[in-house]
This record gives sequence, structure tokens and C-alpha cells, in this order.
Amino acid sequence: MFLLRVFLAKLLITLLLLFIFAAFYNRNCTIKANVREYCSFWVDEGHATDSLVREPVPTNSSVVTDAGVNITMSPGPLGTCALPLVPAMDKHNFTALPQWKFDDLYRLDPQFKQSECMASLRNSSNPVFMEEFIPNIQLFLQSDHLNVSEWNRLYHFNNPFGYMGLNYTAIKAAVDTIPKLASTQLLQVPTRAKDGCIRCAVVGNGGILNGSRQGTEIDSNDYVFRLNAAIIAGHEEDVGKRTSVYVHTAYSLIQSLMLYKNRGFKQIPTDKDIKYVLIPEGPRDYNFLESLMKNRKIPSGAYHGRTPRNYYSGHFNESSYYILHPDFLRYVRNRFLRAKQLKTKRWWLVRPTNGAFTLLLAMHTCDIVRVYGFSTANFRKYPNYYYDTKHTKLVFFVNHDYHLEMKTWKKFHDDKNIWLYLGKSDI
Repeated sequence: MFLLRVFLAKLLITLLLLFIFAAFYNRNCTIKANVREYCSFWVDEGHATDSLVREPVPTNSSVVTDAGVNITMSPGPLGTCALPLVPAMDKHNFTALPQWKFDDLYRLDPQFKQSECMASLRNSSNPVFMEEFIPNIQLFLQSDHLNVSEWNRLYHFNNPFGYMGLNYTAIKAAVDTIPKLASTQLLQVPTRAKDGCIRCAVVGNGGILNGSRQGTEIDSNDYVFRLNAAIIAGHEEDVGKRTSVYVHTAYSLIQSLMLYKNRGFKQIPTDKDIKYVLIPEGPRDYNFLESLMKNRKIPSGAYHGRTPRNYYSGHFNESSYYILHPDFLRYVRNRFLRAKQLKTKRWWLVRPTNGAFTLLLAMHTCDIVRVYGFSTANFRKYPNYYYDTKHTKLVFFVNHDYHLEMKTWKKFHDDKNIWLYLGKSDI
């Protein structure tokens, strides 16, 4: 009897240990499976799922690395399976633009609506353009777009193309304030447009518009896009009066109002039914965004103490405010404006101009796009800005590839994907 009791006690202890081991093993396997699923989804297979599209990896990158390596676990409540987090990365540790296997993977818009316009640029006869162009790419960031899984993906890209080196909690707090859009279609087809076409003018601030007398033509479009220091007063004959979409970063908004106040830029455009589009350039933009949505002063950071809503002169409306998605910004760079400077150690400084993002936004929003005030090959003939009172040289900032952009716009024009104003000789 004594031996039987000892045997049963050992058996119970053995069963208990096996039960504990099995529970631990299953939980560990679940975590590892999650990690493998994450790695496989983004890296190994590259298959597309419901809202994401996989495209061929560009071949002109100087650095190829592997995502999903050294994945760590985020702490979670006892007894729950934690989500995987990629380790911290510093852009300064890369000698050129890092190329990930999922670099050309983008979120798609499930609410995308096909255009009925037969003359739409989406029906371009240029096969190269059609291969690069993704009409249903996700244009705008929304609150439900950022979770740990998405953070892990976008953390591999420097801002404004992702969140490398940024703080998850801070960015998530800002993104969570973005209201759900009733529609991701920025502009509607005008009721008078029997052909179903949306016609837009994109107006840059280039000196080529000085004395152009293009104002009436610009205003004749269904919608007009403007950006940065969009000075209109006193220049209506050249640049028009209307603004339907105003594109900006927090920096360009604040700096433009400070630097060009004496030239007449005392407030940003505030037309009826105007749409405002923010380019989330970096942490200060997300900081600006969170305080804008919460209608408060910015508590810390670059614009500490400023009240973002004051910059919209009482015309701020949550339902008419849009934030460009990092995927769209990266897609613009990857597909259309891949600068040679990205192969240098200062790669992280380089990005397309606000004008470039605005033009590509219009091309994904409108069917027929006419472009004014963008620099062309003969830029030396004109002042830097159309509102300059004397001839000034065009300033080329090191973080933009202006020559690449000029060539790209001319190629779009030659291929009849857009119409580009080339100066008075083109009239």
C-alpha cells in the first residue's frame, strides 16, 4: 500500500509537470507562430491580403537588408500573448536608403471608387506609367490604421515615409485623434460634369506665373490645389482667386505666415468647403495634429504653447481635414521621384517637395490635371516666386531633387498624363 501511494504521488507530480510544460509550450508556440506569421507576411512570401498590395522590389537601391530579423516581444499582461515589436532603429546607422523586401508594399483604399471619366489620366496609354500608378492606394491616414503590426512595418522607413526612430506611444496618441472619414474620396464629381470627369488645377508658387495672366483659366477648373505661401491678393490675374484644397506641413504653414505676412499672406486660404491636407513630415506634425484635434495649445516640442486651430482662422472642420498616409508618401518617392541622393549617407534628408506630393495627390484625386507655377527647364528666365518684385534666383534646397522633379513633370506632360504650363511661349 505504501509503494502504491508513492507511485501515485509521483504520477500526479509528473502529470502536473507535463500539464505546466504543455501550457508553456503552447503559449510559446503561439507567440513564435505570430512572429513567423508576421515575418512571412511582410518578408518571405510577400503575398497581398485584403488591403495591401505587393509590387516588385525596385532594383536601384544600394542597400538590401532583411526585415523581421531580431524581432523582440512587447511586454503584455500575464497569461496573454504579446505582440511582436521590431527593435529600435536609427537612420544614422544606414549608409544609404535601406531597402526592405516589403519596401514597395502599400495599403490600398477599400472605399476606392472607380472613375467614370473616359478621358481620365487613369486610362493613360503609357504602359510604364500604368504599371507604376496605383489608383486605389490609401491616400489618407485614419485612426484605425495604426496598431503594433502596422507600426512594425512602417517603422522600417524614415519619416515622412514611416516612423523609424520615433516613439510609438506619441505617434499613436496623435493618430488616434483622427476622426473617421465619411468618404476617402477627397473631391466629388461636379453635378455639371456630364462626362463624369473631375478637372483640377494645381498651382505652385513658381516665378513662371509672374505676368502669366493664367488666373481666369486656373479658376475655370472644378477644383484648385494650392500649397505653402499661396499668396493670392494682388496676383489674382496670374494665379486666380479660388482654393479648393490647401496642402501644407505644420512647418510650412507656420513659417509661411511668419515670413510672408508683409507680402500679403496674412492667413491661409479659407474658401467655402475648402479641404485642408496635412503632410505628416515628422514628430512636430503629429504633435501639431494631436493638439489641433483636441483644440488645445501644443504642450511641448517645437511649437510649444501655440494653438493650431488659430492658424485656420475659424475655418477648421474635422470632416474636411485630411492627413496623407506614409504609404502614399513613400509610393511617390519610390515610383516617381527616387533621387540619386538616396544612395548617400545623407539619404534621410532627401524627400520630394510639398509641391510634388500635392501634384501626385491631385493625380490620384482628379481625372484631368492642369499644372501651373511648377519649375521647368527654363527656370532661370523667371524669379523664384511669382510674388517676387524683382528677379531672384531659384533656391535649390539640399533635401529635394528639383531637376528630377522638373524632368518628371515634363515627362508626365509629354505623355499627356497632365498638362503643364511651360511659360508664355507655350500660349
